[in-house]
Amino acid sequence: MTGGNNSRVPRVMIAAVRSSSGKTSIATGIMGALVQRGSRVQGFKVGPDFIDPSYHTAVTGRWSRNLDTWMLSYGQVQEFFRRAVASADVAVIEGVMGLFDGLRGAGERASSAEVAKLLGCPVVLVLDVRSQARSAVVEFLGCRSFDPGLRLAGVILNRYSGERHLKMLQASFREAGIPVLGAIQNGSLPRLAERHLGLVPVMEQQGADPVLQELSGAVARQVDLDAIMGAVAAVPARYRPYRGRERVATMKHAKAAPGVSPEAADTRPVRVALAWDAAFSFYYRDGLDLLSDHGVELVPFSPLQDQALPAGIAGVLIGGGFPELFAGQLSGNDGMKESLRRAHSAGMPIYAECGGFMYLCQSLDDLDGRDYPMVGLVPGACRMAKRLVGMGYVTAEAQEPSILCQAGDVLRGHEFHYSSFVPVREPFPWAFTFRKNDGRAGGDGYADGNLLASYFHFHFAANPHAATRFAASCRAWISGNNDDLHFKG
Repeated sequence: MTGGNNSRVPRVMIAAVRSSSGKTSIATGIMGALVQRGSRVQGFKVGPDFIDPSYHTAVTGRWSRNLDTWMLSYGQVQEFFRRAVASADVAVIEGVMGLFDGLRGAGERASSAEVAKLLGCPVVLVLDVRSQARSAVVEFLGCRSFDPGLRLAGVILNRYSGERHLKMLQASFREAGIPVLGAIQNGSLPRLAERHLGLVPVMEQQGADPVLQELSGAVARQVDLDAIMGAVAAVPARYRPYRGRERVATMKHAKAAPGVSPEAADTRPVRVALAWDAAFSFYYRDGLDLLSDHGVELVPFSPLQDQALPAGIAGVLIGGGFPELFAGQLSGNDGMKESLRRAHSAGMPIYAECGGFMYLCQSLDDLDGRDYPMVGLVPGACRMAKRLVGMGYVTAEAQEPSILCQAGDVLRGHEFHYSSFVPVREPFPWAFTFRKNDGRAGGDGYADGNLLASYFHFHFAANPHAATRFAASCRAWISGNNDDLHFKG
């Protein structure tokens, strides 16, 4: 296969009626199986997720991208999709939650269905058919009736119990005229590594490749890849996304949102250290690419292994992850902690979010209640809890000017964390006021000179002005700083 006009690149979404139906394993397996057949596969994930895309990236060899219609405008989502598939043969998109589950669980905004219609993408529905026979047909028919504007290509029957069960299912779907594109027997797929926080990111795993190879092979044997490719090849030359009343209202946001490309701005090269290891790997790839468009050269470093920041840098990015699982190792790396303290003292721009925010605090209590000293740039401690403390989309209004924004600016992002922050003093100088989708509001984050850290997961493309400001802050530091910080060479 060869990539042609990327507006016509075949695409398919693997979605489900509910979470835990098996769509991550099946979507990843389909991606891997197509790669094994020689296709260049571009993976995507609907919504604000970092872990599932790590599996897509591992099997395709291409960075998986997030498609999020709440953080980004419709035009941005379409443009990022277009760019990513430019050199691909096929795009495979994994849905999020249930097919129609959107913002706050009501309405289609930010749902898999919305993204599928926006991209003119057919949907293959994964149905968990355990303890079901003919009733499984009703789920598909319900989805088709609920939104006739959605292109449903067929089903993959997941977790059937045996041949008799499968034959009953196949007969029922055949009777209803619904294509069965695959059937996966219960227990036939290798289990992806899990823990209480969900799937384990690929970055943390040793020996994940053989499991993913086995997964791809098992899916290839049980899913009709030719039938799926036949279904996705029929992308119309022209398509018009469905526009219900909700879509008309939200298009106002789409038209007002900043574009994808950088403004007429300084794009001289500037080196920025990017935390990248088993403890810190949560980034929106399109957001990092936008920084690159602004001249930022990202230099990976490991807070776990490296003793100092890279040489020649003018800024630091520390993304999310699971520092609580590596608290002892992070705490024991005194060289890196001191290197970060010296960078901060010299005024170097440092931006950290979620896991990075936890790492920059004075201490971190892990899930067993053990206390570990951390970098100490944020005046407070983080304590792990047994349940989610913060989850969902948030708007963050800046209370102070920072390396990302002016006071009063509003950023869009999301939070997902099991820890809570305990400040050393009250009132605390919060960097942001968070407004959450359930109506709650509260302070979050800390800004101190060129340091900004919070629980906020930010997509730079959600406000490209922030990318411009961050790159400019790094260049300003270069021009105004002549100190030799003795970072590693």
